[in-house]
Amino acid sequence: MSVVPIHVAMIMDGNGRWARARKLPVAAGHRQGVESVQQCVRTAIRLGVRYLTLYAFSSENWRRSAEEVGDLTSLLRFYLRHKINELRAQGVRLRIIGDPGRFEGSLREELRRAEALTLHNTTLTLTLALSYGGRADIVQAARRLAEDAVAGKIAAESISEAMLGDALQTSDMPDPDLVIRTSGECRLSNFLLWQSAYAELVFMDVLWPDFGEVEFLEALSHFASRQRRFGGRPA
Repeated sequence: MSVVPIHVAMIMDGNGRWARARKLPVAAGHRQGVESVQQCVRTAIRLGVRYLTLYAFSSENWRRSAEEVGDLTSLLRFYLRHKINELRAQGVRLRIIGDPGRFEGSLREELRRAEALTLHNTTLTLTLALSYGGRADIVQAARRLAEDAVAGKIAAESISEAMLGDALQTSDMPDPDLVIRTSGECRLSNFLLWQSAYAELVFMDVLWPDFGEVEFLEALSHFASRQRRFGGRPA
């Protein structure tokens, strides 16, 4: 791979369709999707990707049935309990963005514990976006800057794109170079809206539970073939 992105973000879509096509419960698709996550983590480490951000549970996912929300949260709990040692051994730091406060208390504690256990790992930063919405992230950043302006800590006219970016939950990582979405859908669905302004977008027909190393390499190949101009013209 001649050009490897520093930060890859993924919208993991298609678990339900994968399960229905096999006449399985939706939970089976989510479980298989966990294996795709692990394959992507291993591939990212092998290729030298430094940041991998996964849209694991959107703020809109709360609108799904209570049964499916329960399946998703149970799977998240399973991941934290049974995969954390593998992540630690791989040198992966786990981070959470979004609004995890909406989850019940014991799950919030497990999320905090997983972050603490992997805090000093440096091989790969794996960020799970949980109860996350890109618009909400921008709103909280704008509100924080507005409060600072009202308090006299900053001048309103001094507020810049860089300052707003620094107020986002992702301020300690670079913006994504590449955003991948599976299942054939071609939209961002409120994921990293500010941060993806100049990301390369790759939409793939494969359903997330069938996404593995081959598909990841295909997406990276698309990325490597593109000329990133950031609004300018090629030299």
